[in-house]
Amino acid sequence: MKNFMLEDEITQLAAAGASADRGAARDAFTRLRAELSAGSVRAAEPDPASPAGWRVNTWVKQGILLGFRFGDIVDASMDHGRVPFYDKDTLPLKKPGLAAGVRIVPGGSAIRDGAFVARGVICMPPMYINIGAYVGEQSLIDSHALVGSCAQVGARVHVSAGAQIGGVIEPVGALPVIIEDEALIGGNTGIYEGAVIKARAVLAAGTVLTGSTPVYDLVRGEVIRPTAERPLVIPEGAVVVPGARAVTVGKGPEWRLSLATPVIIKYRDSRTDTRTELEAWIR
Repeated sequence: MKNFMLEDEITQLAAAGASADRGAARDAFTRLRAELSAGSVRAAEPDPASPAGWRVNTWVKQGILLGFRFGDIVDASMDHGRVPFYDKDTLPLKKPGLAAGVRIVPGGSAIRDGAFVARGVICMPPMYINIGAYVGEQSLIDSHALVGSCAQVGARVHVSAGAQIGGVIEPVGALPVIIEDEALIGGNTGIYEGAVIKARAVLAAGTVLTGSTPVYDLVRGEVIRPTAERPLVIPEGAVVVPGARAVTVGKGPEWRLSLATPVIIKYRDSRTDTRTELEAWIR
């Protein structure tokens, strides 16, 4: 649900740049942070009219940048100073509390306030969820995984150990990384620069996707490429694995070079679903 008054206020403050009223900027950011934490405002949201099925809320990202710009670096150390940290005073850590129904396993994880983490989410240590991110119900964020600023992760998603879900704050009009419902993101996977992973897709361990990555779909016989109007979109139910393609120009053939490239080898079926159901045993 839109907060039109807050949107207008943040838009005006962002337009003023460094000359914006400091107190007003900090106050607007504090209110935005509360809305983001509650999930009532999002950095990006579903939009069937958009080529990627999502639209970015530019003003939300502008508001987050106000929090960085007008915050003061303070001592945020833990354990009576024995674990030193220094961060902006506008960016505290999130404390969901027992009533939130979020399981945060001991061992060094952190969630910034201003991220939404839904009921039933499991956070395995050490993982990190940054401001503006959205994580849907019953998703699993595994060890050493990152959910970057403004990234949107759907419900019942498994972000495996070591996976990096990149964040996109700037440019403010750029779509952040989107992971839709029931996707499986394999270990040591990297998804960056606003790529969109549609519902139920599976990314095998080690797959890397960026804003300029071509993806070779062996099933449909086509190459999926991002365009100026549409980011890289992995189709619903696609099973993507790391692959390689020969370099055919310059010294490529002589040196027998190849480039890493993701490949869609199949679309999710009952066998794939049976294997991913194993995750339910750890919940």
